[in-house]
Amino acid sequence: MEIRPENPSDYAAIGRLTRAAFAPMPFSEGTEAECIEKLRGDGDLTLSLVAIRDAEVVGHIAFSPVFIDESFDGWYGLGPVSASPEVQRTGIGSALINEGLERLKQMDAKGCALIGDPAYYSRFGFVGDGRLSYRNLPARIVQWLAFYDAEPSGVLRYSPGLE
Repeated sequence: MEIRPENPSDYAAIGRLTRAAFAPMPFSEGTEAECIEKLRGDGDLTLSLVAIRDAEVVGHIAFSPVFIDESFDGWYGLGPVSASPEVQRTGIGSALINEGLERLKQMDAKGCALIGDPAYYSRFGFVGDGRLSYRNLPARIVQWLAFYDAEPSGVLRYSPGLE
């Protein structure tokens, strides 16, 4: 499997993959593919990686700037991350997350935040301890991972196109 940055010829495959991956998820509103397109169109898709297997896009992850208390200070949001239904639970999502986090560190990002299942994301070092809040969501699912000593605190906000 190869992980590389997206290119324009991947856009349609990323959309199809994302819709298929999130379709059966009870928490999904079905807007994940459109969110990626909005981020890309607004210039806020900072890092977008695809996983390629047998010349096909089988996974994707997106990272975009996030604001904490209305200020961008080097923090990025992870999401969505998806794998084709036929290859889910084979490590593609984990590989994309690990590669994406490493690339963010190389970009001198301070850290990464996300909304997600603590049982899954804690394996990557994410914590949901109430330091960040997002709307009225439970603190445990609003998670962060600092790359250095900077710990976030405040209200999390995503790119204006997603709010």
